[in-house]
Amino acid sequence: MSMDGRIESLKERHASLESRIADEDGRPRPDTDTLMRLKVEKLHVKEELDRLLGAHQHA
Repeated sequence: MSMDGRIESLKERHASLESRIADEDGRPRPDTDTLMRLKVEKLHVKEELDRLLGAHQHA
């Protein structure tokens, strides 16, 4: 996968996680374990995306 393809994939994954977090948080009794797991995963995706974008801009 190309760098641009990987970046787009991560952006889509980040948006998907954001949507899942909003859905879970909007439930009458959100599952805190699920929310925490989704938020941690979203953070990891964001960190990788930031790293790739930084490397991509310096290339």
